[in-house]
Amino acid sequence: MEMLASMTWGQWLVAMLIIVICSFLMLIIMLQRGRGGGLAGAFGGAGGSSAFGAKTGDVFTWITVVVAAVFIIVCVVANFVMEPPTDAQLLAADTPAATAPDTTPPPTAEPLTMPTETPPAGGSEDPSTP
Repeated sequence: MEMLASMTWGQWLVAMLIIVICSFLMLIIMLQRGRGGGLAGAFGGAGGSSAFGAKTGDVFTWITVVVAAVFIIVCVVANFVMEPPTDAQLLAADTPAATAPDTTPPPTAEPLTMPTETPPAGGSEDPSTP
């Protein structure tokens, strides 16, 4: 359900276009005259005559080829338009956008100083001598 809610108007347009083309393609295929006459033969009788004329088989064939080619092109376009969101896009959609940026300055570090060596108290610098 989240995918439907996050679809853009372009994705909805492509989805509706695919549904309309599929419906029209099914209708055109059912109107074609097949071996048994098809749905077109049921309207105008059997044999060479049909409700739309004798040459409708050729016209419906060309319409089917053109609509099928348009369907394939729209499906290829839909492959790119309907791309699922990436993980980064999903995370960006889940985080609130109204958060104020952090304006506090970074903490300053104390300057580094080199330790100085002091001789041990009470004696010589050479530990081997008593």
